[in-house]
Amino acid sequence: MDALDQFCRAIPKVELHVHLLGATLPATFAEWAARAGMPPAEAEALYSRDAKPKGVLHILRALEGRLLKRPTDLHRIAYEHLQAAAAENVRHSEIFWNPTGTAHLFPYAAGADAILAGFADAATDLGVSALLIPAIDREDTPEAAAQLVEWMAAHRRDAIVGLGIDYRETDRPPELFWRAWRAARAAGFRLTCHAGEFGCHPRNISTALDLVGVDRLDHAYTAVEDPALLEQLRDSGIVVTVVPTNSYYLRTLPPDRWALDHPIRAMAAAGLAIHPNTDDPPMHRITPGGCWALLARELGFGRDALRGFTLNGIRGAFLEDAAKRHLATAFAAEFDALEFPAA
Repeated sequence: MDALDQFCRAIPKVELHVHLLGATLPATFAEWAARAGMPPAEAEALYSRDAKPKGVLHILRALEGRLLKRPTDLHRIAYEHLQAAAAENVRHSEIFWNPTGTAHLFPYAAGADAILAGFADAATDLGVSALLIPAIDREDTPEAAAQLVEWMAAHRRDAIVGLGIDYRETDRPPELFWRAWRAARAAGFRLTCHAGEFGCHPRNISTALDLVGVDRLDHAYTAVEDPALLEQLRDSGIVVTVVPTNSYYLRTLPPDRWALDHPIRAMAAAGLAIHPNTDDPPMHRITPGGCWALLARELGFGRDALRGFTLNGIRGAFLEDAAKRHLATAFAAEFDALEFPAA
């Protein structure tokens, strides 16, 4: 680990864009694959991330459909993820979970309580806090999304703070799920939306802003194709969680152009309030520190930019204002005490 890696690991961090099933560790995945009778070669092939990565959705579907068995499995993923994150100086994490994907195994309430128990154990043992964001599976029906919000409203918990949406975006725009969005907002939940993730039209981002009325955006890369939308995002100050290891750009950009042409550079240059995240960390073969090091080493962001990204994350978190003020003061002091390595 060189000086830049050490610096980035030491940065105090929040993570706002992590998927619970995508945080399943390789050893845990292999153990559950064996439990389900999956041949080791198949399990290894499922979990692989090639030079031209094919994404991780197929792995998440395997977990939902074949490998997960009981609510305690979700507790284990949550705790193991927070344990790994805390070792990278992550102090707070906000984690997506798709409850409809496990509804055939156990009820929403049982899954949610198991995850929150994992959060509580991690807070006690590791000093890291976490919040849960149930997410619409956009490959499922609008009716399933509306039912998810009913589950959330019927089983309210302080650590369940918002509604998100993920999975394949290409032909499933946010407005399909307007009833779920409206019900979640009426019930007092915060809203965030994956949009513009897979090279999809920037109208999905506009819809998330103007129709859904999100409090935060996830990905939003194709905003760079629409100057007016970029200006709107900049002026709104909305925090956009970005993922340097997003598989779409690793697949579609030539290796020698990836760092130069990645939309994250243009988003920051346009003044958007971006914040870097790991998404599905073990499956992307990335750590929180490694994610920040990519921004510095490959995308060319310096100390001041990294400091700004740190504070953007706190501002975009779904924490209470008092907690955010405390974190902002503490993180700024800790960051300023770190020595940025010379080029």
